[in-house]
Amino acid sequence: MQGTILIKSKSGKLRRFAPSVKKERLSTRLRRHQFIIRCLGVIIFIFAIITSSTACVIFESDAYPEAPKKEPFSTSTRDILPQTGKSLDISAAKDLIKRVLGKNADYFVIESIAFDGKDRFELESKGDKILISGTSGVAVASGLYYYLTSYCHCQITWNGVNLHLPHTLPKLKQKISKKTPYDYRYYLNYCTFNYSMSWWNWPRWQKEIDWMAMHGINMPLAITGQAYTWYRVYKEMGFGDEELSHFFSGPAYFAWLWMGNIDGWGGPLPFAWMKSHYLLQKKILQRERSLGMKVVLPAFTGHVPATFKKHFPNANLKATNWHNGFGDTYILDATDANFSMIATKFLRKQTELYGTDHFYSADTFNENQPPSGDSAYLSSLSAKIYKGMQSVDSTAIWVMQGWLFYNDRKFWKDTQIKALLDAVPDNKMIILDLISEVYPVWNSTNAFFGKPWIWNMLNNFGGNTNLFGNMRQVANGPSEALHDKNGGKMVGIGLTPEGIAQNPAIYELMTTNTWTDQSIDLKKWLSQYVLDRYGSSDIHAIKAWRILANTVYHVGKANFIRDGAESIIQARPTLDSSARWVRTKLNYQPKDLVMALDELMKTVPAAENSEGFRFDLVDVLRQVMANYASDLQQHYARAVYQDDSLQMKAYATRFIHLIEDMDRLLSTRKDFLLGPWIAAARAWGTNTAQKNLYEKNARDLITLWGDKNSDLHEYACRQWSGLLDDFYKPRWSAYFEARLNYMRRFGTEKGFDQRAFENHIKDFEWKFVTTTKSYPTKPDKNQLLTIVERLYRKYRPHW
Repeated sequence: MQGTILIKSKSGKLRRFAPSVKKERLSTRLRRHQFIIRCLGVIIFIFAIITSSTACVIFESDAYPEAPKKEPFSTSTRDILPQTGKSLDISAAKDLIKRVLGKNADYFVIESIAFDGKDRFELESKGDKILISGTSGVAVASGLYYYLTSYCHCQITWNGVNLHLPHTLPKLKQKISKKTPYDYRYYLNYCTFNYSMSWWNWPRWQKEIDWMAMHGINMPLAITGQAYTWYRVYKEMGFGDEELSHFFSGPAYFAWLWMGNIDGWGGPLPFAWMKSHYLLQKKILQRERSLGMKVVLPAFTGHVPATFKKHFPNANLKATNWHNGFGDTYILDATDANFSMIATKFLRKQTELYGTDHFYSADTFNENQPPSGDSAYLSSLSAKIYKGMQSVDSTAIWVMQGWLFYNDRKFWKDTQIKALLDAVPDNKMIILDLISEVYPVWNSTNAFFGKPWIWNMLNNFGGNTNLFGNMRQVANGPSEALHDKNGGKMVGIGLTPEGIAQNPAIYELMTTNTWTDQSIDLKKWLSQYVLDRYGSSDIHAIKAWRILANTVYHVGKANFIRDGAESIIQARPTLDSSARWVRTKLNYQPKDLVMALDELMKTVPAAENSEGFRFDLVDVLRQVMANYASDLQQHYARAVYQDDSLQMKAYATRFIHLIEDMDRLLSTRKDFLLGPWIAAARAWGTNTAQKNLYEKNARDLITLWGDKNSDLHEYACRQWSGLLDDFYKPRWSAYFEARLNYMRRFGTEKGFDQRAFENHIKDFEWKFVTTTKSYPTKPDKNQLLTIVERLYRKYRPHW
């Protein structure tokens, strides 16, 4: 029979078998099975939603999974391992030049030269090309930037780029050779990772790493992705997701979590963030190492979750408090056996994930005082911390911020400092003199009692928007310390700002020190800076910058201030001339800065198409207007004290109009927009809840910093378009209205309850923090010169 076959059964009998019938039976059974499987799938899905509802609330539908036994992500750890020895990765150097110059990169040839203890580069013409020879990718990139600035008069800064190369590249008459006197050129501060870098993606990091290399940086701090490392460690130690959700902070507050100041604020932290930034860190490290940089990774300093005692009942924990409105955090005593255990686990896990360059950052008492000033205790503490590093990495070098020695000067006397430092071998520790340009510590501690140290410029606190810098000290300080007979073991220079993307001149000046051991001639340097930035040596531009160098960029004894002044506009409304974190004292006379603005206005015909000039023009006008706010506010205060309601109303109106005009001015430059900060934060979210959490973090950091009663409100304030109109203006409008209403009711200002007003305005402030709203991410740059001209004509008679 066609379509049938004979099959012998187990009994030995032959039976006919029709395949088509069997297939039908199998098909029917299969459909039944598929139906049952689908039903089970639906049931499991519904059950998962129900049972995980609590976790979804806590972790925003992104509950922490169990820590995998093996690394689940595609990027191989082998790809990011440090290079051995000092060898130039020519491919990486060429790629950098292509990213910076595009097609013009073809005019540059790269070669390697031997490393003899210090980075160096050489430049020479070879036909129609420029040969750059270097000991590392950083050296080559620095050679490129030296050629671009010195011979092509170009410039690359955060706030304006000039890459208008000549049609024919200038030829070099002779070989140029530069060698740095510094082993290390350090970069970054824990705070920078939040005040400026909280929301950076890979394209933004790639630009920064290129900038770092071109400016000679070879020792960057690298703490991105640290939450993922710690999550893996604590999960393997048996900690649960719920308790860890109260430990990890939100993305905008990592710096203070890692420094042991806070727990949990701004969280709970979604696992998606940990995972994405683990991968981002791998890219960062791979690129930095490919250019010859030696990265500084974190080490364990003792800060542990509040529930640590639950897992280790006998642990010796010390409760400490930052005294800024946050709860206690807990530091595991370095003499506790668990300290070395955790230190070992963390470094092993970190090395497994990211490799190592043997430099480790550890700051146990950053703005937290040790429980004892006893020398034996401090020595034991320091020795234990280093031992935790050495037990995993025998060549470990501890990189310590020297900020504590300045910030808590009453506690850290010579005896305490020496005890802390002497416990670690000299060649196993490097101290960062964190704010050498204003408060050098090296010259009051016998150069850190023999430890290698790095001279750093800090310059900015909180990412605040202001014109400020100490140009004379930056031009002279590094070389003077290097040649000082009492300078000890100065091994490098560095940049340690809390926030970046402002005052580009001071950073260009500081990094000029990289390739010289001599003081910088500031007059000559300023002339070249103007030419490189504006593409013109216009006499008015040079005059403007000489005025700037003697005003905003000069810190003298008569008008000494630590960092740049904020505007009274940014203060919670008050009749006082300043506030705790809105200090308005200037290091210059306001009228002198107006003269610099006058000269920049005369520069417009010669430099109006220069991005650097357009930024500087807006920035200087912004600063002059910000200073003028103090005059208006103090006139208003006098009117209040005189019970003059007409004058009160007049000056209040002018003050509000000034805020509106500043917001309009700042809308012409992306550097001064709130929109990109908010949009970048939301872009990291994988769902609406995460996007809203990140936006809340972004808004909170630059306004209240903490909750509605935070002691740190305005610490990280910004003068940004969007923030002026939506945050600062409504506060002052409410204040002026409350004052005027009180005056009309009682006929006097006496008895006005300032504290009651502040408690009321806190509700508005917190509403701003918790609101979601999009702002422009692109500037109205076509109107820049028109708006500048209008505002200059409007306000110049008042200055």
